[in-house]
Amino acid sequence: MHIMRTIRVLPFLALAMTLRLCAAPMTDEDREHLLVHFEMTGHMLAEEVRGLSSAQLEYKASPDRWSIRECVSHLAVAEPDYWRDLQKAVKAPPDMKDKKSVATDADIMWYGIDRVVHTKTGGGHEKVDTYKNLGEALAKFDALHATMIAYINTTNDDLRAHSFGDQERIDCWQWMLEISTHAERHIQQIRDIKANPNFPKQ
Repeated sequence: MHIMRTIRVLPFLALAMTLRLCAAPMTDEDREHLLVHFEMTGHMLAEEVRGLSSAQLEYKASPDRWSIRECVSHLAVAEPDYWRDLQKAVKAPPDMKDKKSVATDADIMWYGIDRVVHTKTGGGHEKVDTYKNLGEALAKFDALHATMIAYINTTNDDLRAHSFGDQERIDCWQWMLEISTHAERHIQQIRDIKANPNFPKQ
């Protein structure tokens, strides 16, 4: 009885293994690009907030602007949602074979650098007082960053084959990169705060 059941199951196991072997993982270039960017933003954020006083962390150039602590809190709040969205999209059937992303990889990179075009944060990610302690927010950011870097290092998922977004679709590799360029964008914001002439000296 057990032998017959095993024989019936073997073809399905063989098919599953074949499909897994045929799946196209990330290219070495795509993997390295993500790793370098995630490692860069992790180090950059740590350096920008290192040794800042409470007055410096809470300084606002104007009442409607975020403080440095609020920028880091925003990252700790938003990135778990971005990561969950990515995982959900990758589990869906691949659908980018006959579709083209609305953005280039260069567009995604530029998003992290551009401080001219400002967008309003929503979706609950504007709740910048979720983490009132910088250390707690930074630890949350670092832990998820480490999880995402481990995923990038080991995954065989073909991120280019899966779309992300409802209307303006990009591929999941681009969305993975945008998680890091989003962090870079707020690191640039932190630098702007520190460059303000009224920023506390200590």
